[in-house]
Amino acid sequence: MPDLPSAVLFACTSNAIRSPMAEGILKHLLGRRVFIDSVGVREGQLDLFAVAVLEEIGIDITRHRPKTFDDLDDESFDEIISLSPEAHHRAVEMTRVMACETVFWNTFDPSIVEGSREARLTAFRQVRDHLFRQIQTRFCLAPMGDL
Repeated sequence: MPDLPSAVLFACTSNAIRSPMAEGILKHLLGRRVFIDSVGVREGQLDLFAVAVLEEIGIDITRHRPKTFDDLDDESFDEIISLSPEAHHRAVEMTRVMACETVFWNTFDPSIVEGSREARLTAFRQVRDHLFRQIQTRFCLAPMGDL
């Protein structure tokens, strides 16, 4: 396993879908080897579709409580992975005076998909699978079966 950062922060717009999904996936894959957290530019409400599609692969994020950059108790992260343009701008601002790598993974917001429950779940699954692959690649983790 390659050298891992000691602390990773995922950031998106509302800390309701993308960043909690990424946080949950990385925690599932790495356990307690790395401190992992997530935030949003604004505080939203945890999306139940995000909860449902992660439950499908055995990851529970029901305890997640959305928070913002301003709610961080500690800003000592080695890497901030932004999942929306707005979050990336905020991450860059936050890291101007600190040694922290900022990475931008432009990730589709599945909450904009309209239609049936199944159509919406499909969009959330696509985001889940995209994040899972990105995380596996970034942290050099072996694929865990087809998603």
